[in-house]
Amino acid sequence: MNLYHLRYFVTLAHLEHYTKAAEELMITQPSLSHAISLLEKEIGVSLFEKEGRNIVLTKFGKIFLDDVEKSLEILDASVKTLKMVSTGEGRIDLAFLRTLGTDFVPEMIRDFLEANSKKSIDFHFHTGVTSDIIQGLKEKKYDIAFCSKIEKEQGIEFTPIARQELVMMVPLDHPLAKKDSIDLIETIPYPQIMFTKKSGLRPIIDDLFKQIGAQPNIAYEVEEDQVIAGLVSKNFGIAVGPNMPILDFMNLKVLKITSPSWERIFYLAVMKDKYLAPIVHDFKNFTIKHAKV
Repeated sequence: MNLYHLRYFVTLAHLEHYTKAAEELMITQPSLSHAISLLEKEIGVSLFEKEGRNIVLTKFGKIFLDDVEKSLEILDASVKTLKMVSTGEGRIDLAFLRTLGTDFVPEMIRDFLEANSKKSIDFHFHTGVTSDIIQGLKEKKYDIAFCSKIEKEQGIEFTPIARQELVMMVPLDHPLAKKDSIDLIETIPYPQIMFTKKSGLRPIIDDLFKQIGAQPNIAYEVEEDQVIAGLVSKNFGIAVGPNMPILDFMNLKVLKITSPSWERIFYLAVMKDKYLAPIVHDFKNFTIKHAKV
């Protein structure tokens, strides 16, 4: 079905006059008549009928007009969006760990938008654990992500962009709360809240305990670091987790882990050898350039 013929049909349907429609379309009247005839032949019904000196839509023409206008509207909107994308504008679907949502992501987005203030850029945000974020990249739900690194994911390009210290969180009335720093071996007697195995941080914490040759007494397993902090503040246990700004406002004590020491590294993740829209490519380069590693 010829797209031009559909646009001719819409114009003629609104003007109800071949001469006027041909003039507006800047084509000859015979060309317009021929196009409409071909369209009617293709769909097998008459779209117009004479009414005095003018023409009007048939019953089927009215039904067809409504559907054609909706289809053309969707098509035109899509074309407009893609043209914006080709010029370095458009939408970015960004996925990230919630712990990065308090400062790193807002600051990076703000700086990027200020640097591109003359462009129309729309961010859509998504949060989750690393394994789910990586799966979303593979399924093309997200364009780019900030998360932990998963070594076995050979199809993902990981670039370090930020660091975060791992600390021990304890309730204010806990026996360890009188300390400012701690050796991880001192935490073994106490119930601990751990990240679930699907979290990108869990293997790192497991490795810390492996280094001291001891296993923690796991009371609960939770996906989100902020939820873990909340449970610690309510005396459900102690926990190793990222040193987040929100901890300063919670009813808990943050202890520096002196041994074994570790810093968590966050990564920018994109699919390898896959097309990135110009705006996504620009944001990727901007983030790497301004990375806090």
